[in-house]
Amino acid sequence: MQTSYRPLLAIAALLSATAPLSAMAPRPATPPPSAETDRTRLTAAAYVKAAGAADLYERQSSELVLQSTANAGIRNFAQTMITDHARTSADLNAAATAAGMTVPPPTLDERKTEMIEALSAASGSARDRLYLEQQRLAHNEALALHQRYSTSGTDPRLRAAAAKTVPVIEHHIELLRELTTR
Repeated sequence: MQTSYRPLLAIAALLSATAPLSAMAPRPATPPPSAETDRTRLTAAAYVKAAGAADLYERQSSELVLQSTANAGIRNFAQTMITDHARTSADLNAAATAAGMTVPPPTLDERKTEMIEALSAASGSARDRLYLEQQRLAHNEALALHQRYSTSGTDPRLRAAAAKTVPVIEHHIELLRELTTR
């Protein structure tokens, strides 16, 4: 009996041909396990850190795409991201301060740093497409984060800030749908 490896070779060739594209796309949203969270509640500190990082990513990626895009729709969207996420960051910081927290400067996690690097490496319409894909994923993650904290967070001031942020992010997701269906 002779085994044919052609189907396996064809699959391997296909996978290797798509590797560069998958390297540019962000990884799926799978939050790493953390000592700051448990299965039902997200601590105030963990929420503030994650929300700050999400807003920082939105601003940095949008500033980057504004440097190069010729697409008026993407320019408008990116400017909206910078404005709106500066406001949600200010709201979050005010709520955290009112809750007695010292808010550290936001930092990007490794995954979001890789997303910014991939966006920096892309150019032209490829950068625009990657930006929109990254925005879709980042906004879905942010929506889940804020919805989760708004319903089960440990601090009422931060829950209110999270609840106030949810419709902003939902609006951004709708803007993204409009941009990608044109």
